[in-house]
Amino acid sequence: MSPWIQYTLLRLGLFGAALGVLLALQIDWWWAAIIASIIAMTISYIFFSSLRDAVALDLHARRNRPSVDPDAEAEDAASSATQP
Repeated sequence: MSPWIQYTLLRLGLFGAALGVLLALQIDWWWAAIIASIIAMTISYIFFSSLRDAVALDLHARRNRPSVDPDAEAEDAASSATQP
């Protein structure tokens, strides 16, 4: 499983758990959502830096991967065939 999927699922799980606890404490849903998002962001920032770094490296590798155009070879072959 790619690191960004793991990191996203982990953050969503943290948010859901925190939201569930805050709603069980009978806090208004919109305050609970705000507080749960802050809690999830803080915990993931402090404790999951290695996974966050893996996500950054994966995104960097995807960004710097050479773009592959499947039609480029066909176009090059067609243009070279028509030239003398």
